[in-house]
Parts: sequence; C-alpha cells; structure tokens
Amino acid sequence: MLSNVAKLTTYALIGLICGSLLMGPVLQLEMLTNLPDINYFGSLQNFRSASDLQKFLEKQTSAPMYRVFELGMAQMASTDSSKGGTNYSSTNIQVAGVDEADKVKTDGKYLYIARGNVVYISKAYPPSEAEILSRIKLDEQVGDIYLAGNKLVVFSQNYTVFGDIEPTQKIPNIMPPIKSTQVTIVRVYDISNKLKPKLDRDFKAEGNYISSRMIGDYVYLIVQKGAYIIEGRPQTPVIQDGSKAYQIQPTDIYYYWNSTEPWYAYTTIISLNSQNPSQQTQSKTLLIGASSTIYVSTQHLYLTVGKWSNTTIHKIKLDNGLINFIAEGTVPGWVLNQFSMDEYNGYFRIATTTGRMWWGWRGGSSTEQSSAVYVLDKNMKTVGKIEGLAPKEEIYSARFMGNRCYLVTFKKVDPLFVIDLSKPTEPKILGKLKIPGYSNYLHPYDETHLIGLGKETVEAEEGDFAWYQGLKISLFDVTNVANPIEIAKIEVGDRGTDSPALHDHHAFLFSKEKNLLVIPILETKIDPAKYNGKPPANAYGEYIAQGAYVFEISLKGITLRGRITHIQDDSLLKSGYWFNSESSVERSLYIENFLYTISGRMVKINDLNNLKEISYFNLK
Repeated sequence: MLSNVAKLTTYALIGLICGSLLMGPVLQLEMLTNLPDINYFGSLQNFRSASDLQKFLEKQTSAPMYRVFELGMAQMASTDSSKGGTNYSSTNIQVAGVDEADKVKTDGKYLYIARGNVVYISKAYPPSEAEILSRIKLDEQVGDIYLAGNKLVVFSQNYTVFGDIEPTQKIPNIMPPIKSTQVTIVRVYDISNKLKPKLDRDFKAEGNYISSRMIGDYVYLIVQKGAYIIEGRPQTPVIQDGSKAYQIQPTDIYYYWNSTEPWYAYTTIISLNSQNPSQQTQSKTLLIGASSTIYVSTQHLYLTVGKWSNTTIHKIKLDNGLINFIAEGTVPGWVLNQFSMDEYNGYFRIATTTGRMWWGWRGGSSTEQSSAVYVLDKNMKTVGKIEGLAPKEEIYSARFMGNRCYLVTFKKVDPLFVIDLSKPTEPKILGKLKIPGYSNYLHPYDETHLIGLGKETVEAEEGDFAWYQGLKISLFDVTNVANPIEIAKIEVGDRGTDSPALHDHHAFLFSKEKNLLVIPILETKIDPAKYNGKPPANAYGEYIAQGAYVFEISLKGITLRGRITHIQDDSLLKSGYWFNSESSVERSLYIENFLYTISGRMVKINDLNNLKEISYFNLK
C-alpha cells in the first residue's frame, strides 16, 4: 500500500496533469514545471515558452518554413462637417465617430494629400489663396493618412532594418529579426506650423498593413506577419517605437491550442495615441488564420478569420487605447467586406455567402451557394438567422441601417432584399426587388431610400449568366418594405466603364443637403459601326473620358450636371484596353460652395453652382 505521503504526491501529480490537459496541450512532461502561468485572451491562451511555440508550428504546418498568404497594403457615409463656421465634406466612413484612413483629408481650410512618396499640405480655402505650403517627403511610398487636430498620422510600408534589440529583450530559442524585413510604418507629425511639419513619432511594426481606424485620440492598427520557422527556430514579430526595438515574446502570443487553419499568421493589434508621443503603445498578438476584413464600432473591433466554409469573428474591446478580448463566434460562409457587418443595440449582425471559401475557391456546386444573415448576441452566440437566400447567387453588396439589412445578390439579375432585424431572434425578409444589373455599393440617401452604385447587365444567350455593361447609379425607395422600387437610375458609358468607387467607398462623395453626388469615372463608348450596327453584349467600348462626374440627385431623379477632368491631352485615352494616368481624378470633396477634385497631378477647384473652374495648383 502507498504511504500517505506517496498518495498525496500521486494525487498532486495526477491533478497537475489533468489540469494541464484541460488548460492546454502537454507537449512534454518537463513543461509542467518552471514555466509561466497560462494566461487567456478570451478562448485563446498564450504560449508558455519558445519551444511551446515551435512545437505548435511544427505540428500544424509540418514544413521547415511556413508562410501565410501575404496581404499587400490595403486601400485606405460622406458626412458634412462644420468647424469654425465652414461647411465641408469629410471622408466617407461607415460608422459615425470611427474615422477611416484615406489618401486625402481636409479640415475645411487646408488639404492633406498623400501621393507617391510625398504628403502635400496646402491651403485650400478660400480658393484665391490655394497653394502648396509644405511637403513631407519619405523614402518609401506613402499609404493613407489621418488628420487628428494638429497632428497628421501617415502610414507607409517598406523593407526596413530594425534597430538593435536590447539584450534584455533577446529571447532564447527564437530566431532574431531578419536584417531587412517588411514593416508597416506609422509617423505622427505636428502640423501646428503648416510650413514646417515636425516629426513627433516614428513607429514600426513588422508585417503587412491590414487595416486601421481612429477613435478619439487613438489610432488602432492591425498588421500581419507570416508564421515562420527559420533554421529550426520560430521567428516572432518585432516592434520599434523611436529608437527602441523589441521582439514580441512567445508568452505574449495567444493561440487556439487545438486549431487547424489553412495557414497561420501573427496578427498584431496596436493602439497608438496620436496626441501624446510619449505614451507607450498597447498591443496584442494572436497566432490565428490570415485575416483581411474588420468592422469597428466606437467600442469594439470585430476581426474576421475565414476557415474552410466558416468565418470566425473575434470581438475585442477598445477603450482609450486598451485592447481586451471579449468573445468569439463562428458563422457559416465568407464575408464580402466591412459593410457586410454591423453592431446595433448590443447585437452583431453579419451577412455571408456560403458555398465557397472566402479566398475565392468554390467549395461546392452552384446549387449549394446561397446567402445568409446571422445575428449574434454580446457573447457572440448566434441568436437569430435567415439562411438560403438567393440560391446560386452570391452577395455583391450589403448595408445595415438600424433595424434593417439591405442585401444585393447577383448572378443574372439584381435581387435587392429588405430584411427586418427589429426582433434579433427572428429576422425575416420583408420584400425584394429584381431588376437587371447589380450594385457593388449601397449608400443611405435617407431612412427610406438607398443609392446603389454598380453595373448594368444583359442576360447572356450563351448560358446561365449575364454580361455587365456600363456603370449604373440607382435610387431605391424602400418606404413600402414589401415592395421596394427603383425610382430613378442613370447609366454612364458602355461595357468597360469603371470607377474606383465600385471597390473603395472613400471615392464616393454624397450630400443630401446639396443634392450632390460626385463619382470618379473612366467612361467607354462602343462604336456600333464596328459591329454593323449591332454590338454583341460582350463588346468593350473605347475610352472617351476620365474625371469627376457631378450628378444632381434627389427624389425627383438623377441627372448628370457635368464632368470635371484633369486630362489635358485626349490622346492619353487611346491606350487600348488599359488606361493608367496620373491625371485620373481619384477623390473629390467640397468646402462651402466649391468642389475640389484631386488626381495624382493636380488639385482643381470649381464652383459648385455652375461647375465653372475657379483655380488649380499642381502637385509636384
């Protein structure tokens, strides 16, 4: 028989092993002693050592060096702003109070423009004083920017050499950083003196830029680095704030111990105070599947990860720079973009398409493909759903507005669904409208009307699909939810006509008060004579114009008021099936009654009343 001491020792050992099995994988018996405690970030737990991290990666990837899918620099509801009595448009954002980075910002008096490797600061209003005041030149391509009072936040990416890692920060059994590695760079400039911007902060995070938001004084940044094993050792991301560089400790990396992903990446969420350069950044690093789509409310970040036929959503609390995990949930299907998600009255709503994986591989036949809307509670548990929408079609655009969801799916025609979410546990379809074409982007006109931007289509005679045609702008009336109608539409150009606003909502300028809609468009036209008077549905037009197309939009209809172009030589348009020019208008905004259009070459100012040119200045 065992002695009492032996029994106690045996029971303690059994309890310790069982507890470890509940809390995480036991990779080796020696891991049970002299290791840090397991900490949790929601359902994720931290690694307890470098060998713990290495064994996990080796088990999951079974390759000497594992790379995630590399995501490039991402492209960074138009609202009226008023400050000091000046009326001007701000960046078209999804959520009030949550700013989004873009290549152009204004405060109603000055313009801040990111182009090439330069950020231009110019006087903008009044137009008679418009001129470039200063330039911030970088060694790399400028990304997008934020304007935060007298601070300008500038993003860029480069292959950069980090400073030396301090000896106290060096990690045994972890591969030190590569001498030249891709990093996301955040620079904060004090622009109190517009003639002499001063660098306040220079921050670097190893990995690709995924997305960002700014809430109050804090910029929240998401970067992603592939999970590598190099020369038999794992390598963790590096962060450098000023001259101090440090490598993220394995014990500060969180993961699902029993997860299986198509690929793995270190996703680091960072908060940075735009006003106080001395305040230390906060960060959390997750070893999860690759992610590129987020939704951010004024209090929460929702980070999505596509896995096979499902999407997992991580809900993270954002509170004055602090980053804390709340919960995660999983829904079937893949998410299109940020507008497929929304938070309202404590519930999270998400629209997905099932039947293919989120990175583009069709996981089943077209008969299996359909769309759905799911409602999750504050703990990310699904409490309501409506599935099986539009079989054989996928979501082309979505917009949540209060208790409603508007969904556009497409294969041959454009069904616009009106979905009621007033009872989160019982979502239901109120009505739908089927018309030719589709909308890539939906924008609120008012509480009962929507603007749709997309393409016109013609059903193909060759099969079960449709050929897209020219760019289409629609105005939908959803007052009668059971019978939504298209009360106005206008088509611009023929097949081949394009606009950056189709895939980047920051290029969309709308003001209900001014009956104003401005969209940059590259227009094509088909010459019927080349086809004996009957062009086929799949024929492309030839480029005839590029510029800011200015529309008057109201409940009475949509009309084209005029076009503002920066192209001075029409021969630039005769370039076959590909057009690329620094004279292409990419953004527009207004200050008082003046319309500002911005290309890579210049800023042009026109009178909003008659579109007459007032002045311009070149970017050089």
